[in-house]
Amino acid sequence: MEKRAEKIRVVLVPLPLQGHITPIMQLGKALNLKGFSITVAQGECNQVSSSQHLSGFQFVTIPETVPVSQYERRPVEFVMKLNKTSEASFKDCIAQLLLQQGSDIACIIYDELMYFCGATAKEFNLPSIIFSTTTATHKFCCSVLSKLNSKKFLIDMQDPEVQDKEVENLHPLRYKDLPTSGMGPLEPYFELLREIIKKRTASAVIINTTSCLENSSLSWLQQELGIPVYPLGPLHILSSVKSSLLKEDKNCIEWLNKQKPKSVIYVSFGSLALMETKDVLEMVCGLFNSNQPFLLVIRPGSILGSEWIESLPEEVSKMVSKRGYIVKWAPQIEVLGHPALGGFWSHCGWNSTLESIVEGVPMICMPFIGEQKLNAKYIESVWRVGIKLEGEMERGGVERAVKRLIVDEESEGLRERAHVLREKLKASVRSGGSSYNALDELVKMLNFVHY
Repeated sequence: MEKRAEKIRVVLVPLPLQGHITPIMQLGKALNLKGFSITVAQGECNQVSSSQHLSGFQFVTIPETVPVSQYERRPVEFVMKLNKTSEASFKDCIAQLLLQQGSDIACIIYDELMYFCGATAKEFNLPSIIFSTTTATHKFCCSVLSKLNSKKFLIDMQDPEVQDKEVENLHPLRYKDLPTSGMGPLEPYFELLREIIKKRTASAVIINTTSCLENSSLSWLQQELGIPVYPLGPLHILSSVKSSLLKEDKNCIEWLNKQKPKSVIYVSFGSLALMETKDVLEMVCGLFNSNQPFLLVIRPGSILGSEWIESLPEEVSKMVSKRGYIVKWAPQIEVLGHPALGGFWSHCGWNSTLESIVEGVPMICMPFIGEQKLNAKYIESVWRVGIKLEGEMERGGVERAVKRLIVDEESEGLRERAHVLREKLKASVRSGGSSYNALDELVKMLNFVHY
């Protein structure tokens, strides 16, 4: 008689980008702690390895036909090509897993941008769950946009009245706030959204958010999709995982130890944003003129035309040596939790936003593309824990924003609201909290669909 596997297996399929890998690995760790075995089906680029303290995880490779570097230039085209070319190899991968391990796969949980997984799950009669790395509000916005005609939308958006019209059920968002910027031509983007929003045969949707942040959007999304929606965030509190693709420079913690409490402005624009040399110069000058110590992350290759910071004038080095510290990549959660931190100047990616709110750190918002602009709107206007840097990068504007965030009277209210929100988020993952309960419900569902 064949012995049944000791643990039920869950297959995770991340999009091969840092901002998508991190939360799905955190989800994997949370499920592993609940007794599930985890298999991560990942591309050849941007791989997380088993050496990163992930016992109980198995890693398999799906051969890639689209270079990840294409995402920066043409994100929509990259995702659509990846989906068209990955389906066959993923089917082979699942067939191999079933052959090797019998029928212990309870579910395939896939990033919403890896929607080709839905067809494979259906073919092998396996349950599937969609994982969203963005907000419930963003997913609801995608649903709204997916129903629009791109040509008509472009014409309508030339009318200021339409731009300022509030989107139904999404107060305080207006049509001009819908996440369309930075995604290239609208028609292919809307076509992609139509693919993303399809449920296919998925049994549920998991979102890295919490009801205390997005109760209204979660309710509307549940109604729109008609399948269970599990808000499990913030996932980085539920389960800590080392999944950084870039080496973290821990020396910045020693520098932070020498700074006064709540004095430092931390600046990081995530793993994809690119900047011009002149904008980096204006930014550093503004930071220096604010008289606040600053910790600045500049990724290799993030300054256009430079390998790192060699294109910056010598005056930048002098300003940094007097008042700042530059790293190629920082241990962000550790930095945000440091007593010296007074504020976070961010691109407003959803992982960074959650990490900042959980530590009660107010933010300067400088979003680059649509989803980040949506997050910035909520940070500033709904949760009121940050301020938006408007217009072009200019040293005077930077100096004023830093002072507003850390020094001026306004900073007290921002910090107070950030602390209140922090406690709500931490309560959501404790026993009896909304995210804690949602994870329990998900575990019950996974056990049910398997047996």
